[in-house]
Amino acid sequence: MDYRNFITSDHRIMLGKPVIKGTRLTVELILRKLGEGASVEDLLRMYPALEKDSIQAALQYAAEIIANEENLESAA
Repeated sequence: MDYRNFITSDHRIMLGKPVIKGTRLTVELILRKLGEGASVEDLLRMYPALEKDSIQAALQYAAEIIANEENLESAA
């Protein structure tokens, strides 16, 4: 799966934060909810516009961002 098929960023939607295509649900929101203990099933129930693949894409997107992030210790 290519996360780019599910994630988009547009300055007119949620100030350009990455969102699930066709929604205003940000990747950040999905990650926060998962981090707070929500299950995939919880998210699908809370946000009917979401699909399981969209949640997986949000995780892949976050992993890609982190993989390409500069090490904070080496930046200091």
